[in-house]
Amino acid sequence: MRIEHLTSPDIADAIANGMRTAVLPLGATEQHGAHLPLSVDSDHADRLGVLVAERLGDALVAPTIRIGCSSHHLGFAGTLSLRAETLEAVCLDCCTSLAGHGFRRVLIFSAHIGNYPLLAGIEPKLAARLPAGVEVIAFADSAAVLAAWRDAAHRVAGLAGHVGGHADIAETSIMLAVRPDAVRSERAAAGFPGPMTVQLLARVFTNGVAAVAPNGVLGNPDGMSPELGFECLNAVADLLVEHATTRYRPLT
Repeated sequence: MRIEHLTSPDIADAIANGMRTAVLPLGATEQHGAHLPLSVDSDHADRLGVLVAERLGDALVAPTIRIGCSSHHLGFAGTLSLRAETLEAVCLDCCTSLAGHGFRRVLIFSAHIGNYPLLAGIEPKLAARLPAGVEVIAFADSAAVLAAWRDAAHRVAGLAGHVGGHADIAETSIMLAVRPDAVRSERAAAGFPGPMTVQLLARVFTNGVAAVAPNGVLGNPDGMSPELGFECLNAVADLLVEHATTRYRPLT
C-alpha cells in the first residue's frame, strides 16, 4: 500500500483500476524523553497510514513527511523543525504530484500534535492552488485523538490519567507495538502530570516543552504495553476513517 515500496507500473495500474485516494501522513523528528527515539511521530504516522488505507480499501499511502513543526521541542538536542509555511509548501507539492498522476482525493493527517495548527487551516489554501476536482481532507482534531488514547488506556489498563500527550503511556505503548526494539524501558520516567488542555498546549507552544516538563515528557509512561499500543492505533485509525468518509464527495 505504500507508494514508495511499489513500482511505477504498479501505481499506474492501481490508479487505472480506481485507486484514486492517497493518504499523506505527517510526522516529526523531535525528542520524546530519555526512553523513546526522535522518530516516534514518524514511525507512528507510518503505521497509521497503512491502517487507514486498509480500512478505506481504495487508497495508497504516500511517504510520511518526517520533519514537522517542532519549534517547541528545540530545547532538546537533536530535534529538527520546519516553519509552518515550509511544511505547507511540502504538502502542496506532494498533493500536486499526486494529482498529476491521477489521484483525486488526499487525506492528510498528523501523528504529531504540533502540526495540527497548520492542518486546521490548510484545506482552503491547498484547494486554491490544486487542479479543479482534487479534494483535500485534513484531520485536525487533537482533542479527539487524546480522548481516544484516554479511552484506550482506561479500557486496557485503567490508567487514563497517565495520558499526557507526549512520550506518555499512549505514545510509549504505540512504540512497543510498532518498534519495540527502540524503547528504552529502563529509562522511562513520568513528566508533567496534568492533562493536555487547551491552556497547557498554548503554554507549550509559547514557552517550549522544557519549561513545562524538563525531562520532555507530558504524562506518564508507567503501565505501557504493546496491547495498549495496538488499541490506541486502531482507535485513531477509526477516527481518521470516519472523518474522511463523512467528508467524501463523489469522485469524477
